[in-house]
Amino acid sequence: METQIQNNTKTETQTVAGELVNTLVKLGVDSVFGYPGAAVLSIYNELSYTNKITHYLVRHEQAAIHAAEGYARSSGKVGVVLVTSGPGFTNTITGIVNAFTDSTPLVVLAGDVPTTNKAGKVFQNVDIISMTKSCAKKVFSVTQKDDIEQIVEEAFAVANTGVKGPVVIALPRNILESDYKSKNTNIIEYDLKSNNYSGAIDKLNKLLSSAKKPLVLVGGGAVNASEEVKSFIGKYNIPLVSTLMGIGTFPSENDLYMGMIGINGSQSANTVLNNCDLLISFGAAFSDRSTCKRANFGSNTKIVSVNLNLISEDFELQIKADVREFIQQYLSKSFDYKVNNEWLNQTRAIKEEFITDDKSVDCLHSSYVLAAICEYTRNLEPIVVTDVGQHQLLTAQFYNFNKPRKFITSGGLGTMGFGLPAAIGAHIANPDNLVLNITGDGSFQMNLQELATCREHHIPVKIIIMNNGYLGMVRQMQEKIYNNRYQVEMTNPDFVKIAEAYDLFSIRVTKKDELIPAIKQAIAHNGTAIVDIRIDSFEEI
Repeated sequence: METQIQNNTKTETQTVAGELVNTLVKLGVDSVFGYPGAAVLSIYNELSYTNKITHYLVRHEQAAIHAAEGYARSSGKVGVVLVTSGPGFTNTITGIVNAFTDSTPLVVLAGDVPTTNKAGKVFQNVDIISMTKSCAKKVFSVTQKDDIEQIVEEAFAVANTGVKGPVVIALPRNILESDYKSKNTNIIEYDLKSNNYSGAIDKLNKLLSSAKKPLVLVGGGAVNASEEVKSFIGKYNIPLVSTLMGIGTFPSENDLYMGMIGINGSQSANTVLNNCDLLISFGAAFSDRSTCKRANFGSNTKIVSVNLNLISEDFELQIKADVREFIQQYLSKSFDYKVNNEWLNQTRAIKEEFITDDKSVDCLHSSYVLAAICEYTRNLEPIVVTDVGQHQLLTAQFYNFNKPRKFITSGGLGTMGFGLPAAIGAHIANPDNLVLNITGDGSFQMNLQELATCREHHIPVKIIIMNNGYLGMVRQMQEKIYNNRYQVEMTNPDFVKIAEAYDLFSIRVTKKDELIPAIKQAIAHNGTAIVDIRIDSFEEI
């Protein structure tokens, strides 16, 4: 006997869940990444009545966060996640921490057990507030006294204002299913007030006037100020370096760009950094990876930091400001400065000295692969999403990014498995843009179940697996520090057959002359494509 499902009709009574969805629509949300469960079925029911929001069913809640991160990082919008109670929420913790460390604006709608059922041992009951208070900008626990419209609006404002980051809203099931009544509470404004930076500008002018070897550093906090940074560099002709998170803020192909600094940065960038006498930092956090873990970083250099956070009392000048607003004010004031041509010539010579070329090497090195793919896709201006490992840092060095929001990676936390779901989110936010997921064999297996999400939603992400049969970054550290390799060699599945199981296009590359034809086929394919590239197992960065 065939089972018939009766179509639901929306009741006239508005529930809290219904008002939540209405508020999302009002805020312009078009995509939600999630996984359903009993605690949030009322929200899913309401989503079924609107054609304004598309829900993307992932295969693991951590992937929902990463997909929302990719959406947010590539678009500048707030990513939205919807998960159920208990393990549905706990599976998001790694992603929330990742978003917090990389200042990515997210709103996580987390189902919770009913408030009437909190005593004793309760199925799927976890303390959402305690678990996230150290890794979210703000956590709301909705009660009967709250107006869900205001809570959601405030959450979006907090997530996307100032130092951006994830906001969590704990949503008890009984409250979601109750009737909605507006509480007429006050609207809270979160717009940053415009500040006058005249005093700071005068101090910076004096430092710049006396500098012989100035250098600009851009970090993740400057991504929204890309045009202003380009105007600043264009006016004063100062060389520039970047942190991992700042890549793309300034065009990589510009002669004044020296590369990425840090432990895994380029030799040219680090050499220029070590020789400058004034470092003007726009939006950099000065993490241990960028400073090479040196307590005496910049001891012979005057450092000026423009950031929403204060970094160090040892800096010559700290300007607590939005980078975009500060540079706009700086450029509006007249200041004549001509950089030392001897310094410019020196930086150009350093950059030229460290250009690498392994075209003569027979085996497939990551640097060769990435440079070749970069050249082939130059005119397509792809969004490149990486995972974490050797491939990530080599992509930062050998791939050119000339626009912001084109390079997306897990910086502060270094989360393996970030790449594929983040690439899915990046495509959804930018459906007309080519999206490449450059990953390693280890990272790819962390969230490869999201191939099902790609197949179901026809996500045309191109997945490039740098397959060396090792946890390459860990192997490299083991060899250098402990003189061994232990538990880092990987017995991998056949990734081509994995793709076939998901009914996706795949191709394997083992020789140099196979690389570009394979990339060409993958890009031309109308759907998800996997390129399994067998690279040198013992390559180091």
